[in-house]
Amino acid sequence: MSNTPMAATPLTRAVLEIDEYASGLGWDQPARLFALVDTARLRAQEPGLAAQLGLADEQQETSGLTPIEQDEIPAGKALDEFLGTIAWPDAVIGCALTVERLMLPPSAEASVPEGLSEKKLARWVAEHPDRQEVRMTVGVLRDGTRDSALRLREKDAATEVLTGSDLVPGLAEALSATFAD
Repeated sequence: MSNTPMAATPLTRAVLEIDEYASGLGWDQPARLFALVDTARLRAQEPGLAAQLGLADEQQETSGLTPIEQDEIPAGKALDEFLGTIAWPDAVIGCALTVERLMLPPSAEASVPEGLSEKKLARWVAEHPDRQEVRMTVGVLRDGTRDSALRLREKDAATEVLTGSDLVPGLAEALSATFAD
């Protein structure tokens, strides 16, 4: 994950690092959930884990966030339902999720047939000639800060990744809710 470009904030860097990691796994992957922890605190409080994650080198930057991949999301369980079951320990200052979806351009909205069930709508989108496969990586912090990265399958290059705080607002809200008391 060393090819991640320097980004403006630690959260942006973490989101891009996760995007790069997911890119290395290829497409057609399941959703992946990550805890985000303060790198300096991790080194100080969990030196064994920091070493296992390759963070023990004193020459490395000590500020920033370290993504730690969590257990696999259960197959067959709706993502929003799964996220509703998560409670993070205090050491986790944020979380991120990477997930692949199909999307349509805004021009296709007018042609969506009315009254389709969720399953039929998904099939309609999957068969639409203008559909695009996208990998979304969204990260949020306990303080409400959020960022995201979008990568289109047809433009699968690090230089083509779009970043921004409001690219996937619904998913960012769902992730933020995992920190609600």
